[in-house]
Amino acid sequence: MAIAIVAALLALVGGAGATIYIFRAKIFKPAVQQAKVGTNQTVKHKAVAASRVVHPIPTNISWTMDLTNAVMPEAIAAGSIHGSGFVCEKAILQGVAARDSKTPPRCDLTLRQGKSGSPDLGVTIQLFAQQGEELGGQTVVIAPDRPSPVPNVVLRWKDDEDKAVNRNITDGYALKVIFGEPGDKHVPGKIYLSLPDENKSFVAGTFDAEIRKAPPPKPKQPKAPKPSKPTG
Repeated sequence: MAIAIVAALLALVGGAGATIYIFRAKIFKPAVQQAKVGTNQTVKHKAVAASRVVHPIPTNISWTMDLTNAVMPEAIAAGSIHGSGFVCEKAILQGVAARDSKTPPRCDLTLRQGKSGSPDLGVTIQLFAQQGEELGGQTVVIAPDRPSPVPNVVLRWKDDEDKAVNRNITDGYALKVIFGEPGDKHVPGKIYLSLPDENKSFVAGTFDAEIRKAPPPKPKQPKAPKPSKPTG
């Protein structure tokens, strides 16, 4: 009797083992696939991080909302954006045409790290001007308590998946921009900017911005005539 019971148990265990062996691919494949996906994402994130140039946050400039104490060094604009060290590799003063009668034209000053594509780090100040040449010799000062309207500021960075992220800041910042005289489609300048984001982003120093004209407005397409209603 005992021998029969032992034999039955051995047969049951053997059958369960055979079942697991037969369906092992279906049981363990999802776990293996998930492990591969996780590994690939980690490798991708590491590759993205390694491809970016990392700059230290400058120690000769500090974040402040008091423009009387703001330091504007005679060096290429640098600072901290979204908690990362920033160095301006390219500056553009881009005219932007009015979209409609309610939206006036503007001129965007962009300081960016990364010379092509979406910037790794950057900041854009949407200034009240029609063309870049109008800003030559001008000084723009915005105190944190200045009432609207004030230029909109766009903070730019990339996330861990290398996707562009923008944040609009509409007030509460400190800005001073001194434009030199334009020439040969460029205009030199100096900037100090402190932003009220949680990372206390700031940029200060010099730039040489390429002046770009606003593209001509697109011609309006004629509206298709409405079909006439049948009479009678």
